[in-house]
Amino acid sequence: MPFLAATLDRVKPSPTISISTKAAEMKAAGQDVISLSAGEPDFDTPSNVKDAAVAAIAAGKTKYTAPDGMPELKQAICEKFRRENGLDYTIAQISVGTGGKQILYNALMATLNPGDEVIIPAPYWVSYPDMVLLAGGEPVIAKTHMNSGYRLTPDQLENRITKHTKWLILNSPSNPTGSGYSRAELKELTDVLMRHPQVWVLTDDIYEHIAFDSFEFSTPAQVEPGLHDRTLTVNGVSKAYAMTGWRIGYAGGPQNLIAAMRKIQSQSTSNPCTISQWAAVEALQGSQEFIARNNKVFLRRRDLVVGMLNEARGVHCPKPDGAFYVYPDIADCIGKTTERGALIKSDEDFATALLDEQGVAVVFGAAFGLSPNFRVSYATSDDTLLDACSRIQNFCALLR
Repeated sequence: MPFLAATLDRVKPSPTISISTKAAEMKAAGQDVISLSAGEPDFDTPSNVKDAAVAAIAAGKTKYTAPDGMPELKQAICEKFRRENGLDYTIAQISVGTGGKQILYNALMATLNPGDEVIIPAPYWVSYPDMVLLAGGEPVIAKTHMNSGYRLTPDQLENRITKHTKWLILNSPSNPTGSGYSRAELKELTDVLMRHPQVWVLTDDIYEHIAFDSFEFSTPAQVEPGLHDRTLTVNGVSKAYAMTGWRIGYAGGPQNLIAAMRKIQSQSTSNPCTISQWAAVEALQGSQEFIARNNKVFLRRRDLVVGMLNEARGVHCPKPDGAFYVYPDIADCIGKTTERGALIKSDEDFATALLDEQGVAVVFGAAFGLSPNFRVSYATSDDTLLDACSRIQNFCALLR
């Protein structure tokens, strides 16, 4: 269609649409379908946060703010970075967007020129490569391995850096694997980056507070202060605060980069929802006790899902450090045939047949750039997870 921009030719439709559309159609037709694809907590937003939003409405705090966030929220974000991450920013170094996704997109749009490269470890969140492509850059995919915990190694990073490399995108704990980088592992990566001063770090820390066992979260600019002036530290209130629909993400970074991102935002969406901004102030400054309470639930669900999936024939499921996903390997299922005669040639075939034959919707690994795998979100009830994992066990047991 000649009317449409040629830029669209660089971007693929979401590879998850076919499965999610089919699951929705099956549910609408009255079929028993369990979806394990939702990337959001099933907890309600904390009461104090909702009360702050209501209070803002009652007080008439419903007008425009500065394009990239109001000073009160930026100050709360500065305090959060200082208190939790040991990072010092002024409010001029803070950007607030309509979700973390807008922050990432603005940063790439503000910095990428044709031919610029962005290193992205795989498996990755599905939007990273396409945002790079929309911004005119070139994604350079570094495929990780289950035996390294799906973590990028220093050698992999070193080998992918060229004179054209502008960014490394890191996400810890990760969507889709739940793998997190320890402080020592991050230090090995930042040591590489210190040898390549043209490479900046875009770190997506949205799952920072959803962490388990002995894993302790760290972020690159905290681990290597020498990277402070070429790191954009991205976070938000969506996941840990169960505020996905409120759409507030934020970042701290060099003032000139933040100013460039502000310019883009001022001519596109302008400010995030004012009411959501006031709710986010309360989220960051109010009680944090519910986070540990919710994490206990997530931990119980993680152990349930990991245990049951590792009992499924041909499935190998690592135990994640955080977030609320698992990313099992199904190499031993490829080439087999289902009870109804479907040949499993790929993880997309696996996900399609699992939905058709057992009514369980998962996201196939190719969507995240690494196969053969699938992603399960365990941000749903124990009973639902028990039922779904039992169906996956049954599906795998019948493969021949």
